[in-house]
Amino acid sequence: MEMRYSTHPEHTKTMGTDELRKHYLVEELFVPGEIKLVYSMEDRTIIGGITPIDAPIALEGSDQIKAEYFLERREVGIINVGGNGKVVVDGEEFNMENKDCLYVGLGKKELLFSSESNSELAKFYIFSAPAHKEYPIQQVSFKDIEGNKLGSQENANDRVIRRMIHNDGIQSCQVVMGMTQLNSGSVWNSMPTHTHDRRMEAYLYIDLDENSRMFHFMGEPTHTRHLVMKNEQAVISPPWSIHCGCATSNYTFVWAMAGENKTYTDMDQVTMDQIK
Repeated sequence: MEMRYSTHPEHTKTMGTDELRKHYLVEELFVPGEIKLVYSMEDRTIIGGITPIDAPIALEGSDQIKAEYFLERREVGIINVGGNGKVVVDGEEFNMENKDCLYVGLGKKELLFSSESNSELAKFYIFSAPAHKEYPIQQVSFKDIEGNKLGSQENANDRVIRRMIHNDGIQSCQVVMGMTQLNSGSVWNSMPTHTHDRRMEAYLYIDLDENSRMFHFMGEPTHTRHLVMKNEQAVISPPWSIHCGCATSNYTFVWAMAGENKTYTDMDQVTMDQIK
């Protein structure tokens, strides 16, 4: 498990490209046959990718979190961004197609991840945070969530947002999770942008082709920075940072938050004249 420490906004202003990428970008999540985990001190979240091949892969406790099993003091949201797969939680099976979501709460001991086919591997994206109460396992299918249409083609941000783990959907202690799909011809996300001091956020960008690139903007509104990202890479956004982006084609991104407040609309809007 890789460890990432929190950074002060004043420190971030001094960072060059390599240092920014080292602290905030998660470049490699989905490696066939492996589990990749990044522990962020931002609200003590864990971001991960699990890509099974022939044998199931177990999500287990480790010395880094001082836990006998992964969910001893945690909860986890799981979204499959690859081919069909299966998650087994303490013997209970959950089949997951592309973009389906599963929530597993505090106290569950065995989590096994497997792919249905080696020709099209499942890619399980996980986002975990500390939990103080057990909530029941819940699953939601991507095709069963109609979503909300936002933006416009004229502003290049015509998109559909699907909330999965949130106050009016799957219940959790503090994890909030969902995804946003941009329609053809649209490339901007979360613009006008915002911050939310009460929680951190992570973005996973998917559905980009090999030659497409995402320009993700971060930093304080008056001192913005950017990261150039590829398909299936994630970015950690501290509470004080904006988080928005523009790509060379349309795409999908999975957003996940954890912190003091689960209210999705609790954000501090940044006006266009504040951005520098």
